[in-house]
Amino acid sequence: MKSKIKKILDNMKLFIINNRLFVIFIVISILIGSTLNLMTIGSIGNIKSIISNLLVALLYGSIYYLIKPNHRYYYLLFFIVFNTFLAIGNTIYYDFYHSFVSISLLDTSSMVGQVNDSLWAKIHLHQFIYLIFIIIFVLIYKFGKKFNYVDKNKNNKIVFRSILAISSVIFVFLALSMSSIDRSRFVKLWNRESVVRKYGLYVYTINDLIQSVSPKLNISLGYDEAALKFREYYSCRKEDNTANEYTNIFKGKNLIFIHAESFQNFLVDLKINNKYVTPNLNKLAHEGIYFNKFYPQISVGTSSDTEFTLNTGLMPSSSGTVFVNYFDRTYYGMPSYFKKMGYYTFSMHANNREYWNRDVMHKTLGYMDFYAKDNLVIPDDYESEDIVGLGLSDKSFFTQIIPILNNIKSYNNNYFGTIITLSNHSPFKDLEKYGDFDVSMNYTYEDVYGKKVTSNVPYLTSSSMGNYLKSSHYADEALGLLFKELKENGLYENTIFIIYGDHEARLSKSEFNLLYNYDPITNQVKSSDSEDYYDVYGYNYDLLKNTPFIIWSGEETFNKQIEKVMGMYDVLPTIANMFGFKENYSLGHDIFSGSEGIVVFPNGNVLTDKVYYSDLNEEYVSFTSEPIETDYIEKLQIYANKVLEVSNGIIMHDLIKREEGKIGECLNE
Repeated sequence: MKSKIKKILDNMKLFIINNRLFVIFIVISILIGSTLNLMTIGSIGNIKSIISNLLVALLYGSIYYLIKPNHRYYYLLFFIVFNTFLAIGNTIYYDFYHSFVSISLLDTSSMVGQVNDSLWAKIHLHQFIYLIFIIIFVLIYKFGKKFNYVDKNKNNKIVFRSILAISSVIFVFLALSMSSIDRSRFVKLWNRESVVRKYGLYVYTINDLIQSVSPKLNISLGYDEAALKFREYYSCRKEDNTANEYTNIFKGKNLIFIHAESFQNFLVDLKINNKYVTPNLNKLAHEGIYFNKFYPQISVGTSSDTEFTLNTGLMPSSSGTVFVNYFDRTYYGMPSYFKKMGYYTFSMHANNREYWNRDVMHKTLGYMDFYAKDNLVIPDDYESEDIVGLGLSDKSFFTQIIPILNNIKSYNNNYFGTIITLSNHSPFKDLEKYGDFDVSMNYTYEDVYGKKVTSNVPYLTSSSMGNYLKSSHYADEALGLLFKELKENGLYENTIFIIYGDHEARLSKSEFNLLYNYDPITNQVKSSDSEDYYDVYGYNYDLLKNTPFIIWSGEETFNKQIEKVMGMYDVLPTIANMFGFKENYSLGHDIFSGSEGIVVFPNGNVLTDKVYYSDLNEEYVSFTSEPIETDYIEKLQIYANKVLEVSNGIIMHDLIKREEGKIGECLNE
């Protein structure tokens, strides 16, 4: 036995000596993949991800033995370079979107140009650390000896076949070790982080390529299964038919949504130096119906995902974006419901109408007219105060749309509209135009003589958080201007306003740590063992991504705060109940129905009034002192999978159009 083991070890040693360049290529490929995991998810991954990276490296590395000796080095170098820039691109993308690059996003690449400042703000020197692997590989080849030696006459095909055999064994091991839940995540790619963590960068990339291209090559692929799940879900869906105190409360009134760019909920009632960051937003929240646990359910489409989910009650696409990739499907959008009730429907935005394909998709959702940049006056001097951030300032935009709104009111008995703001978009760099909102800190302390002394420290000055607060304060001033103009022009009459933050501002954990844990005495961030330390990491960081959702009327004060968790897919059924119409295909629920609040996120995470479940970590945090039953979490996982499957099937296969008349009685009860 010992002699056999020794022989195996001797053969392995001999292989390494005679195939050193190939072995170094394999090691560097694995290191690139593990470094990617560490730079993004925060760990090098598990043993399965390392084995997966090994498998892919062996597969395309094995071709090395079929290539002419003088070309072999360049073949391996090509893949080292490819892997390096694949890792760099994914690291930058992850820092911006908290996900990984997909081939399906090529159609949306044209959208990057208008937000390139935001993207550049996320590019840092450490993201290019992978370049060191190219340098190491080149230096080893240049200064090493006999790295390309192989017995050309006998061993090449034998080594090639041996590597393929080893790869086959590894592949079978990975396939057998994959549970049914893992297999579902792997194929459907809802949680791309989970796939990269468990199976590595290279397997994820190959899988994404297959999943992105297959439906385009065969549009009927998976149709039958998706259609069956669609019919089963809607035939057995328990609808919120019970009337409540808000049923028909706004029937016959006008409705205007105000899509507040990057407004996060922590801004509400936030003070810096005893001054509110968003006094106008605070006023609206206190006077209206304020939902303080409202969560966007966005994917890579950001604002466009918000518009889609809020209007249809469906989830964003798991592949690409609905606005760009699936605009030609049939959807029941909120504007279409109001249009059927005789309302004039419109949308307004100061950006180019083609951005995110809004000019086409807004018609699909049911908007009759879209007032965009070409309907407004844009100053020739782009250094003027009318240009803030990505384009026309909110203040100029709001002033210009008032005459349009007056005209709409004059010619229509009822109207439904969405006003999309722009100025508070990352990277929050127009500091000279935001005004003089001070983000330093004044504090009082006792000196050695017991005398109280007031001092000032930089605090958030020159930080991304400070810049965001200045930008938000400016956007809030513009919001105040809008409501002042609305009131002065008699546009409060018979009208309900809904103000919502479209998505988070993509601020880092360290920026929140600075906001909540700054110590003016030491001019540093407090340590985690400090008595009043607020932990912004882990689950708390995810939970800070909620945005304000406010229902407000200039004719009636509500003074209500709703503590129930709510997602964007809950907006349509909630509005349907309040305005007295029946909606058909939303995946959310009327928030006033009495059922438990539940928010499914596109990555498979689930938030309820009781727990927050992370699909990536397969763990949850409880918000209640009551014990959480195991089957409760299992039911959440099943529910999330069902919601995501049904929504994705509708989007991918146009199921509303093709299957609507085939929904029968529920057979599962």
